[in-house]
Amino acid sequence: MRVGIVGVGSMGSIHAAGWAETPAKIAGFLHRTEAGARPLADQYGGQVYADLDALLADVDVVDICTPTHLHHEMVLKAAEAGRHVICEKPIARTVEQGQEMIAACKAAGVRLLVAHVVRSFPEYALAKAAVDRGEIGQPAVIRLARESSGPRKAVNNWFLDLVKSGGVILDLMIHDFDYARWVAGEVQTVYAKSIWNTQATAESPADPVRDHGLAILTHRNGALSHVAGSWALPPPEFHTRFEIAGTEGLIQYDSESTKPIHLYFHKEEAEEAPAVPRPSSPLSESPYTTEIKAFYEALVHDAPVPVSAEDGLAALQIALAALESARTGVAVHLEPLPEVPS
Repeated sequence: MRVGIVGVGSMGSIHAAGWAETPAKIAGFLHRTEAGARPLADQYGGQVYADLDALLADVDVVDICTPTHLHHEMVLKAAEAGRHVICEKPIARTVEQGQEMIAACKAAGVRLLVAHVVRSFPEYALAKAAVDRGEIGQPAVIRLARESSGPRKAVNNWFLDLVKSGGVILDLMIHDFDYARWVAGEVQTVYAKSIWNTQATAESPADPVRDHGLAILTHRNGALSHVAGSWALPPPEFHTRFEIAGTEGLIQYDSESTKPIHLYFHKEEAEEAPAVPRPSSPLSESPYTTEIKAFYEALVHDAPVPVSAEDGLAALQIALAALESARTGVAVHLEPLPEVPS
């Protein structure tokens, strides 16, 4: 299996490292300049392609690690060429684009795999498994937080353009929207607030973007999820934490704690138990590599994947509703997404 990677920023580099741990062959890389793609081609082998058409003619799978607003056009071209697609999150910039991408891949008979990597992080996966086993009863209140410094680029910082990136709500908080839905089910309403604070522009990105968002999701089963996201921390800080409160117990995780994972049961005598094992530290494998290996197994052996294209579309719908709520100041009701026809 030959893989071509489009985009050589941080995600392109991370995906290349993941593919290098599989039997797949990295055919090469595509970037807006040959000089930008050359370092990864030298490191992992393969060539630097002049354009997307040339790459598509030479690969079985295209891995799209470009800015969000470019996903739609590139996925449609890959589907037209009959190539399987890996696409970084968010799947698209609009729900309509995402639906068109899924429909095009189904019609072409190719797979569309969306990279929502949080489902591959051991802490998050282990907590979800504990919920599925019924260890804390029915999830009732979920709190999720993901906080980092703002994205920095010397030039062409597309993150600073809300139309292209959607800011912290779409680019960062979508991880936790996907996780909340994974744990507590479909979302019915979204209410959000956000702060956008930057003097920088994409052409003059001297200052990092500082964006902060808070969303409350009401799930159809009555559960509530509180999701916080921030690009306001000083570099290189990156913190995550979650709390899943159920009818029979509580799971807590904090990336900054020396004992990050806790589970508490509701019993006559207070009890704390290690129901969610702490992974070894440092982790033996990057979650991104775990994710890429799952994609490889899905494409070669038709193995199940932790997240479907439809899951990626549902997470996008939640994030866009949060953006709309933050803009208007009112809660947004979500209608069930129709099944995308083949």
